[in-house]
Amino acid sequence: MLEVQKDYMHYLQYVRHLSPRSLAAYMRDLLAYSAYLKARELPEEEISLIQARTFVGELTRRGLSPRSINRTLSAVRGYYRYKQRFGYGRENPFRAVKSLKSAKRLPSFLFEEEVSELLASVGDDFWSLRDLLILELLYSTGCRVSELVAVNVGDLDLRGSALRVIGKGNKERTVYIGREALKVLKLYLSRRGLQRLPTGEAANALFINRRGRRLTARGVQYILARRTEAQAKRVTPHTLRHSFATHIMNRGGDIRLLQELLGHASLSTTQVYTHLGIDRLKDVYAGAHPHATVKKNTPGPERKGK
Repeated sequence: MLEVQKDYMHYLQYVRHLSPRSLAAYMRDLLAYSAYLKARELPEEEISLIQARTFVGELTRRGLSPRSINRTLSAVRGYYRYKQRFGYGRENPFRAVKSLKSAKRLPSFLFEEEVSELLASVGDDFWSLRDLLILELLYSTGCRVSELVAVNVGDLDLRGSALRVIGKGNKERTVYIGREALKVLKLYLSRRGLQRLPTGEAANALFINRRGRRLTARGVQYILARRTEAQAKRVTPHTLRHSFATHIMNRGGDIRLLQELLGHASLSTTQVYTHLGIDRLKDVYAGAHPHATVKKNTPGPERKGK
């Protein structure tokens, strides 16, 4: 990578506080853009708007989805913006390049009965107890898996049934632990001290792996894949986060409060869950609108002219 690209990645990591996953994606996109320019002997600072749009066309020809192309655009557009701000360059050829329209995908989720079945399928040894607590907290708090694995024992507030997490942009927020999750948490903490605990920075980690180290997000994904392989639906950490949000909306939760619980910077991100509350909306309509239900075999009013 060029020095300016390395500086940009450091900026994303330490100033923008992007997650390791996002950083890796941005780096791949930036390197792909550099390779594209090098193959065509195009200098970064001499790219025109037409050439920028040609790059997007090339990504389309390669079969990338609109979502992947938009992510690449975000990385490259942000790179030129960074160069402008810190004196590395004067022009941003991607400033006028519009993102592609992509179909909105409703997030996958579990029904309440499916969640109950999932939480009831875990054993009672220490490692099964750890796995159950992971499932319980992901569903009970709605936090991201990256937030959950970063939790330390000191972040817990057992009396207040709450948990402090650090979300995107290094923003701190409080999430709440449900009654069943709190029971599992207390039992887990009582047995945790009997295990081989990590040392150093991870000494206070809430979740540990079998080697006595802090559990990683990839480790949680593996645990869920193994624990849910018999399920009809594919279950990921994000599935449980979406289930948390969906069930809150279906039970009449306020969307702005849900935004705070999920740690969304924009309300528009949270609004996808209003589409998932359609069953509740139908019930409200059926119970409140005078013409919502029609009794069977009840003749309607006669129309004139018949």
